[in-house]
Amino acid sequence: MGVTCFEHEIASPVPPAKIFKASVLESDTIIPKVVPHIVKCVEVIQGDGGPGTIKKIHFTEGHKFKFMTHRIDAIDKEHHSISYTVIDGDMLCGFIESISHELTVSASPDGGSIYKNKIKYHTKGDEDCTEHANGGKEEGIAVFKAIEAHVIAHPDAY
Repeated sequence: MGVTCFEHEIASPVPPAKIFKASVLESDTIIPKVVPHIVKCVEVIQGDGGPGTIKKIHFTEGHKFKFMTHRIDAIDKEHHSISYTVIDGDMLCGFIESISHELTVSASPDGGSIYKNKIKYHTKGDEDCTEHANGGKEEGIAVFKAIEAHVIAHPDAY
């Protein structure tokens, strides 16, 4: 089994608590609302949002994938961090065992935040998943920017 790591950062004008609440704590309702062309709905399979919670994300018809299922491994609301692992779905493409994410949101000097995502692709063999990861990164950034725009447009909601 191979492990390929990727990391990206996104600067945001939104303070950490607000962007974390919207992008993590309330993502089940916000994501289908802000990117309806990507995500149809988020279904909580089990749990209450804490560690061990399993969620199934259903993508829209015409999207390259149908669904993905992830498990929340750890969440720290006070320090704005979450770890979760994609454990099922056609986005694993038959050669990826799982995809783990370590996401943190920290304050930036200008009053906004820095959104960091460390991603580890655990492959079944020594497959190169760079192309797959780059596509996921681009879509992840687009989803984050849509959430950010929603928070900026509705500042009192968060």
